[in-house]
Amino acid sequence: MELKRKILSLLSKDGLAYSGLNNLFSFISKTYNISVSEVKKQFDKLKNNGEIFEIRKGKFITIPSHGYIKGKFIGNAKGFGFVQTDTLGEKEDVFIPANLTGNAIDGDLVIVKILSSSEEGIDGKVVDIFKPIEKIVGVVVKVGKNYFLEPDNNHIPFKFKILSSSVKYLENDRAVAKVIRNTKTFSAQIVENLGLQTDIKACELGIIREYNLYETFPENVLEECEKIPDKVLEKQKKNRKDFTKETTFTIDGEDAKDFDDAVSIKKNEKGNYVLSVHIADVGEYVKEGSQIDEEAYNRGTSVYFPTSVLPMLPIKLSNGICSLNEGVERLTLSCIMEINQNGEVVSHQIYEGVIKSCARLTYTEVYKVLCGEKASAKAEKVKKDLLLMFELSKILQEKRKREGSLDFEIPEVEFVFDENGMAVDLKERERNAAHRLIEDFMVIANETVAKEFNDKKLPFVYRVHESPRKEKTISVIEFLQGVGVKTPALPEIVTSKYYQSLLDQIEGEDYQKTANKIILRSMQKAKYSNQCLGHFGLALTYYCHFTSPIRRYPDLTIHRIIKESLHKKNIQKQRREELEEFTYQSAEQSSLTERNAEKCEREVDDLWKAYLMKDKIGQDFDAIVSSVTNFGVFVELENTVEGLIKIEDLPQDSYLFFEKQLKLKGQHYCFSIGDKLRVKLVNSNIYTRKIDFTLA
Repeated sequence: MELKRKILSLLSKDGLAYSGLNNLFSFISKTYNISVSEVKKQFDKLKNNGEIFEIRKGKFITIPSHGYIKGKFIGNAKGFGFVQTDTLGEKEDVFIPANLTGNAIDGDLVIVKILSSSEEGIDGKVVDIFKPIEKIVGVVVKVGKNYFLEPDNNHIPFKFKILSSSVKYLENDRAVAKVIRNTKTFSAQIVENLGLQTDIKACELGIIREYNLYETFPENVLEECEKIPDKVLEKQKKNRKDFTKETTFTIDGEDAKDFDDAVSIKKNEKGNYVLSVHIADVGEYVKEGSQIDEEAYNRGTSVYFPTSVLPMLPIKLSNGICSLNEGVERLTLSCIMEINQNGEVVSHQIYEGVIKSCARLTYTEVYKVLCGEKASAKAEKVKKDLLLMFELSKILQEKRKREGSLDFEIPEVEFVFDENGMAVDLKERERNAAHRLIEDFMVIANETVAKEFNDKKLPFVYRVHESPRKEKTISVIEFLQGVGVKTPALPEIVTSKYYQSLLDQIEGEDYQKTANKIILRSMQKAKYSNQCLGHFGLALTYYCHFTSPIRRYPDLTIHRIIKESLHKKNIQKQRREELEEFTYQSAEQSSLTERNAEKCEREVDDLWKAYLMKDKIGQDFDAIVSSVTNFGVFVELENTVEGLIKIEDLPQDSYLFFEKQLKLKGQHYCFSIGDKLRVKLVNSNIYTRKIDFTLA
């Protein structure tokens, strides 16, 4: 991090001109007394990340500066494009005319020179592609005697001529191809055949490959895995706290395969709750710098689809030795918290521990116990503990509510499968008191760990959620007022308590779910950072992700720091600098991989929704208006499926679109958020993942 800052600081001085790179490296090396090889390595990394740019031969600048910015190129079927960038704040994307794209295609990361900026918009030209996309997915088509790959991505406006390939393919196959770029032309080489284009599984794999995600692990990673023991060794238990005699258990969904958190509870002589949150000690097995670690860093997160999971770690670890399976000893990082009747953590301790889960419980089993119903023998055996947990959970929820924590209650989809693993139906996913109980315990553990390490001033990775921008909040207020809600006055500083007051105003209304989504979209996205910036949505000053190291790399990052802190009383300056750089990189990488995974999960969900609705064309459904645009209204069914009623399919009228109120109003008809409609399904396209309705 220090060397990076030094190089960027040097280059930012109006651009550094030097004759020849070797002379430049030598100059930086002598200036900062760092080896030339280290300088070259860091310089290449900055160049490959688009953080520096050779503006002309021998002269380098930092990006953004001198009217140059970096971003992601978004192509258009007509040849022109836009560049999405964080640099310009709330301004619109940069428009790139067709003759100034620099041969960039959709998805390329590029450097852009700003040509003009006005009220009409910002224009620019692509001057460098610093990270081109390497693969595309598409369907093999035959034109004359030649085969071409027609991209699934409709933002790429041309077909790629297929060069000779060792992978067999036929016309109408869906395939993955390596992009081959010449000066002004593109071709492709097939590297993977996914199957016939009409096959739903090939469509799903196509989306997954578009996001550069894979279910298999490299051989060197799997070989390294084989050297890891399948059970806890005696020598590993040395100097660890023994929790094996405590009543500890896991609570997860019926279909869960890996278990990275377990819980136990008791009351002490002061009448306080002693809550233990035991998290799989993945850092004991995945060592920094190992092949497994490198692969986990690149993946960043596990990715969840209706029919499968792409794990961050190989199955031997994620479902085996790193999973807190029932009846076997497992290594943990355990956060033991003493919590008073007000839900405050009055003391805590973090240990390297050993546990032995006495039960693998499901949310359904636990919920039955909490409702006073007869549950499974395993759940009944720990009934006393579950009821004590429920008691604490309600205290924690009350505390969070008092502090302004937001609970949007936005439904998620759950797919129903047959015995062959094919999705046959979908419904709204249940979220009950058992789910909330575990969420409450994970949140309090995450907050407690984050506060300790912020107080220690050690480099760390935090989960941050910054306050919404004021103009976004004003837009929400205008929308709510447009649907008749009396909103409280906008405060000088927007707090989570203010947002909660908006949510309270719409509770129980027909449009509540939709309005919740609109309010949620007005907020900034949560991300990872090595700065403790607080969590707006949870109304917390300190927050991190500590509880899921099997499936999230930031959790694994901080586990290593926690373990190092437990073993060493003082972490030296040089090591702190190394950790500072690593936490920065880990946070950046994990934020990117998380966004990539979320987009992919959303598209795959949409694919399966379109697939499942195909057989229901012509059927009528109850729906609610979920959004309104100038080209029609979107409606949502009870099973979470969303689709469009085009404006031309609405009753004939002279409609006007009121953007702030999200209304489409004519002389005779008016469509608003929350309106209940009876609709007929008319189209469901698995290729575009679009669903269309008309009024029934």
